[in-house]
Amino acid sequence: MGKHVTHWINGKPSPSGEAQGDIHEPSTGRLAGKVDFAGRAEVDAAVAAAKAAFPAWRDASLAARAKVLFRFRELVNGHRDELARLISSEHGKVVSDAAGEVARGLDVVDFACGIPHLLKGGFSENVSTRVDAYSILQPLGVAAGITPFNFPAMVPMWMFPVAIACGNTFVLKPSEKDPSASVRLAELWAEAGLPDGVFNVVHGDKTAVDGLLHHPDVKAVSFVGSTPIARYIYETAARNGKRVQALGGAKNHMVVLPDADLDLAADAAVSAGFGSAGERCMAISVVVAVGPVGDALLDKIKERVARLRVGPGDHPDSDMGPLVTREHRDRVASYLDGGVAQGATLAVDGRLTPVLGDPAGGFWLGPTVLDHVTPEMDAYKDEIFGPVLSIVRTGSYEEAMELIGANPYGNGTAIFTNDGGAARRFQNEVEVGMVGINVPIPVPMAYYSFGGWKDSLFGDSHAHGMEGVHFYTRTKAVTARWLDPSHGGVNLGFPTGG
Repeated sequence: MGKHVTHWINGKPSPSGEAQGDIHEPSTGRLAGKVDFAGRAEVDAAVAAAKAAFPAWRDASLAARAKVLFRFRELVNGHRDELARLISSEHGKVVSDAAGEVARGLDVVDFACGIPHLLKGGFSENVSTRVDAYSILQPLGVAAGITPFNFPAMVPMWMFPVAIACGNTFVLKPSEKDPSASVRLAELWAEAGLPDGVFNVVHGDKTAVDGLLHHPDVKAVSFVGSTPIARYIYETAARNGKRVQALGGAKNHMVVLPDADLDLAADAAVSAGFGSAGERCMAISVVVAVGPVGDALLDKIKERVARLRVGPGDHPDSDMGPLVTREHRDRVASYLDGGVAQGATLAVDGRLTPVLGDPAGGFWLGPTVLDHVTPEMDAYKDEIFGPVLSIVRTGSYEEAMELIGANPYGNGTAIFTNDGGAARRFQNEVEVGMVGINVPIPVPMAYYSFGGWKDSLFGDSHAHGMEGVHFYTRTKAVTARWLDPSHGGVNLGFPTGG
């Protein structure tokens, strides 16, 4: 029968019988198991458990919360290899890539362990005569996270460590395509001593999502996924009075200026374009070759792509694994013929890439390069979310900037140059939320915040860092006067602050 993945509600597994989804093994295509889908009853039960657990967790001391977080951190670190193999088996990415994902998620846990410092408020003495004023940060209540398939451990860990550290309780709705990592993390939370109900997991589809978006007891919703769904999440949750951070899609450009180190640029383009089979919102999907560098850069990219090995995620020689589902693989592959039909050149055809081991049944597509792509082509306009790297050629820096500025997405971008003035001008002018200078995937460390601009973000707050702390708390201003015996009696005049 394979594995059976179910919900985690109020500190224990909570099976449901309404509906189920399939879990596939991407490297073979075989059915690996089933995952229970939540109906309204399961969503209500998870939110009720979180709501019931909130008062005690809110009132737990910062030291007590931090101790649980430190124990959770050590447990996740100790089970890093197990989590990586679990992710690889359901997502398809190679085990080393999955281990890196867990490590980056742990960075946010590290950050959240400092919650006693992060929640310090402000204090002003004698704002009026013998009157003090101060601000305190308090949790919201029940927070929900809705997360994508491409990072089943890291993206949830962008959310729940900070939310829980701030004193909230949490309901996670992970992707139904690779659900096991979230339940394993819930088990590790319980082992770390987190009280029942503080962290809950419900699996499912739009029914579960809408149940969270409309639930009156959910106070905040965090989301990472495609732009159309991010817009829907933002509009629906906000209409229901919730605080929302919804991170959407991307079309990340990497600008290569004529003075750039082309070996460094080619290494970066291949690494950032094909890591995790391109299923990253921070993947480089467009290389913008400025001036005369296009042909030489393409040759160097092709040399490196030819050395990549595609195979099962647990194969020791694999550099890149399969895509997550057959339907997704077929959609991504359609851009190859579509790009050629619209005038692009297929410089590298990933359909011809040999696959290590027995490739039968797997969701395979090797690294692909489309050259001479132009902005009106579908391969440029769409977020492909797969191992397809498009090369656009421009005559000048200004033309490259116009290209990026006209794109509706604003998640990440990079520039490769040895000219410090050009780099500084780029970081100042580009309308994108995360910028790399000779760095292809500018994902901030956990103590900074992650998020884009334009159609890559709906809401006002980015993920983790201090913006995450502010998202999961609200400020209360307190004005206090402790009277002494000479307070002077009643005064009906308007307080002037004198």
